Amino acid sequence: MYRMAMALLHDDEGARDIVHDIFASLINKNIRQEITGSYLLKAVRNRCLNHIRDCEIHLRIANRYFLENDEYESEEWPDEETISRIYSLIGSHLSPQAQKVIDLRFSKGERFSKIAEIMEISETAVYRHLSHALTIIRKKLNENG
Repeated sequence: MYRMAMALLHDDEGARDIVHDIFASLINKNIRQEITGSYLLKAVRNRCLNHIRDCEIHLRIANRYFLENDEYESEEWPDEETISRIYSLIGSHLSPQAQKVIDLRFSKGERFSKIAEIMEISETAVYRHLSHALTIIRKKLNENG
């Protein structure tokens, strides 16, 4: 199981965590039936693929909106005035659904899958709301200097 996770993730710690989580979930569910090796391998594969997907979504957002934005120097931004303007823009220019996505993601630190579950929408919809909201915020901040 560990070797499969390592082959998929290329990350020792991540592979160990996934295998551990699978066994922990089996113990927590108190499953008394016979568990086959193929079941365990499929569980590892599925958890690894979910982990890869979650990482890719996070990286797309970070690269698109934060890491590629050279207009702001990390030492100067965000100052209190900019943060205040961002909160104002969120309240006045975003839909209630986009506001909730922004709040859950950045204030509460929720993952895309958890936000989708809470709001009863797909992860793709969460990504779109976040993408649209960040585009509006960035555009408005650039307009105002």
